[in-house]
Amino acid sequence: MSRARIAVNVLAFQAVWLGAVGGAAAGRPWIGPVMAAVLVAAHLALAADPTKEAAGVATIGALGTLWDVLPAATGLIEYRSGVAALSGVPYWIAALWLAFATTLNVSLRWLRERPLIAALAGAVAGPACYGTAATLGALTLTEPRQALAAQAAAWSLLLPAALAIAARYDGVQAQPQERPLV
Repeated sequence: MSRARIAVNVLAFQAVWLGAVGGAAAGRPWIGPVMAAVLVAAHLALAADPTKEAAGVATIGALGTLWDVLPAATGLIEYRSGVAALSGVPYWIAALWLAFATTLNVSLRWLRERPLIAALAGAVAGPACYGTAATLGALTLTEPRQALAAQAAAWSLLLPAALAIAARYDGVQAQPQERPLV
């Protein structure tokens, strides 16, 4: 995979993250989902097997959104804007999970064979993202220490699991299927 594609993948996801979080903080929660839709569409258009890749993106999007139900339901995290997609989780968070899934077979592919590093990266990056989103005003951590500890624990499991799912449904560098001889 080219360095240019990896760099574009990183920058595109960061732009979507900033658009989603900044949009939610500004009372415009639709910005992130629109940006995520463009990113996911472009990602799938470039995939060797778009159907297979779409299944992975959808599975990871659902897994992540379902995780975010727990801190919202327990009141550890309160979202400021966006119609609840599922039990207090706004649609811009669900869109962020779909956008995040586009990084797993591109810029984060290198973590696949390094599950311990992936767990550590998840334990650090997950809470950092939620903490930054809180600082920017997109959400409130009602019990910051507990909320960030819960995110660290969850992300130490979520990132390796998401990488495994992405590998299973890798449509970015899909292997050609063998054709029967007859």
